[in-house]
Amino acid sequence: MKLTGAQIVWEVLKREGVEVVFGYPGGANLPIYDAMLDYPVHHVLVRHEQGAAHMADAYARVSGKVGVAMATSGPGATNLTTGIATAMMDSSPTVFITGQVVSRFIGFDAFQETDVTGITLPITKHNYLVTRVEDVGPALREAFYIARSGRPGPVLVDIAKDAQQNSTEWQYDPAPLKLRGYRPQRHPLCRQVEQALELIAQARKPLILAGQGVLLSNAMRELQEFAERAQIPVAMTLLGIGGFPASHPLNLGMMGMHGEAWVNQSIQEADLLLAFGMRFDDRVTGNLKTYAPNARKIHIDIDPAEINKNVRVDVGIVGDLRETLQTMLEHLPRLDHSVWLEHIQEMKGESAVRDIQYLPPDGHLYAAHVIHDLWRFTGGDAIITTDVGQHQMWAAQYYRVDQPFQWITSGGLGTMGFGLPAAIGAKFARPEAEVWAIVGDGGFQMTAAELSTAAQEGIKVNVAVINNGYLGMVRQWQEFFYERRYAATPMRSPDFVKLAEAHGLTGLRVERREDVQAALETARASDGTVVIDFRVEQEDSVYPMVPAGADLHNMIRRPVRTAIVETGEDEL
Repeated sequence: MKLTGAQIVWEVLKREGVEVVFGYPGGANLPIYDAMLDYPVHHVLVRHEQGAAHMADAYARVSGKVGVAMATSGPGATNLTTGIATAMMDSSPTVFITGQVVSRFIGFDAFQETDVTGITLPITKHNYLVTRVEDVGPALREAFYIARSGRPGPVLVDIAKDAQQNSTEWQYDPAPLKLRGYRPQRHPLCRQVEQALELIAQARKPLILAGQGVLLSNAMRELQEFAERAQIPVAMTLLGIGGFPASHPLNLGMMGMHGEAWVNQSIQEADLLLAFGMRFDDRVTGNLKTYAPNARKIHIDIDPAEINKNVRVDVGIVGDLRETLQTMLEHLPRLDHSVWLEHIQEMKGESAVRDIQYLPPDGHLYAAHVIHDLWRFTGGDAIITTDVGQHQMWAAQYYRVDQPFQWITSGGLGTMGFGLPAAIGAKFARPEAEVWAIVGDGGFQMTAAELSTAAQEGIKVNVAVINNGYLGMVRQWQEFFYERRYAATPMRSPDFVKLAEAHGLTGLRVERREDVQAALETARASDGTVVIDFRVEQEDSVYPMVPAGADLHNMIRRPVRTAIVETGEDEL
């Protein structure tokens, strides 16, 4: 049949199973938007293209499908770039479709012309500039294939306006794609698996480092069986949270800069590290020269570029994590590491009281209070999205996630403003789920306009603003390393209650611990989006903390003056 390029866009999206698209129209993509009215897709009109990118990203992470975002040329496309880079760093399968000026004007500085393929080359798995209508269909099909295969990631397709408007004979080809030079499917080599099993059999202090690859490969069941059979404790990366139940006795908690002290100490004492779908990020390792000095290392990752990139390993296995673990489980005997587990338990000592600690009853509201209460009242069943900063680390520490795909945050890029649009994208992925955005007063203001998107769509997400009047994490660094010289970190914010009401939503304010429960109950019972302004202690800090580039065991711990006190298990 003869179709325009714009119609072909929607035909491909329909056959790729796309149900929701996040975007913003403009002159260079108007043909695509005009054709959209003839197709059964739900379009979410965002208030800023960065919001569209984060929504598509979170939609992909929660649903397991490819997220799709659209923008026009020039500033529309460049506004996407922060979200594209976020998706690239966190391996989110996303396709971004941008309009471009008419092909004969490309390169002549036409109105709203930008070389978006050049700009996004370093932050995409691949990108396309399409100037012929005949190439629209093939480029989009390849984009979806590349985005979801191998190590997932973003792909951008930039389509000239005349390619959208012109027509061609088109027929969908259902045959599986094969791209020359692209080998996304990689299988573990038998010899490498044998070497890994030999090291595991010899180890007395083994430790699994579980990253986001566990989730991306759907290896949650295999990881749990592996850990239980070999009696190996599991430490989590920030993005790996949810890949192994937080309540499982073998789950030690989060590692790295703001990880648990006993986790980092265990890494330093281990004689074998099994890195499953993680990339040895600098926030995880600290000083590479002193990182896990006594440990042999096994690294399993589908991306060959990650093997030996940051940390030299003894056995590097390139392959899908789930398939690799299934192969290893066929030959893995039951092992006894009870002595090692008991030693770790002793290292925890009185430090392992995060679940039953409370901060001094001095009348102040602490962020930890809010997040612990949120976890308790939701039963740990909510999808949590976050911005980036102190609140993000507190959320990782105090909201214990047992189920996969319920912890959505910006890890690699550390993107402020991610939380609210991510919550909207997550809600579209799972409309039946309870979704909370835990945000800081700084990051929230970067994308707060998306409250109108939530209002227009009539969707229900709850926003917990951890409002401490500072750019909190930067302030913490200034406190620790710059003699409390708070340069450009004190922040004045709008009245978040009135801001919510201005968008036609409900706003609440909480300043005391005893009022947290009532506010959470009100928000959960409300039919629409609710914003809660939690006025928390201003100069609280995230502990423990490994200074950037320091030895992993060189942790800054909470000062004695705010010593924790044990209480009942349901108290903080």
